[in-house]
Amino acid sequence: MSKIILGFVGLMASGKGTAAHYLREKYGADTFRFSTMLRDVLNRFHIAETRDNIIKLSEIIRGTFGEDTMARTMALDAETSANHMIIVEGVRREADIAYLSKLPNFVLVEIFAEPKLRHQRLNLRRENPDDATKTFEQFMADHERSTELSILPVAAKATERIDNNGTREQLREQLDVLVKKYAGKV
Repeated sequence: MSKIILGFVGLMASGKGTAAHYLREKYGADTFRFSTMLRDVLNRFHIAETRDNIIKLSEIIRGTFGEDTMARTMALDAETSANHMIIVEGVRREADIAYLSKLPNFVLVEIFAEPKLRHQRLNLRRENPDDATKTFEQFMADHERSTELSILPVAAKATERIDNNGTREQLREQLDVLVKKYAGKV
């Protein structure tokens, strides 16, 4: 059976994780996150999983071993998965799509939402220790970090776009349409 590989790109707290979770629950998709490998390393060394530490580690890995190191890992994970639907969450650099786009049936999907709404969601989800207390100004300052600056040019190359400014149900409806469109082709 062929598989479909959906790469999710979007700014911080745009809904990539929520979308991936839904597709995993409803369609049994395998999900791979760029940040998981970074969190694994931080945990192994008993270093806090703050956004700052994740960014620093990403910069160290990419700077030391090559800009495409994490992209190669994600592409291999997606390629070797036996699942029919793969979600690669957190695509953010040109090197990421250079590797992933070589895989058969890869579709780059932008998930977007307005900044104020993304900030509210970040405060509520509390994925990182400092998320609950992050001010809107700090949130917007985070968009100037190296890991965020590369997202918009990559998102501009997306084949599909999901507007996550509405309800969770509206997000799910758009994802169902996306799955119907591409799952039928594999």
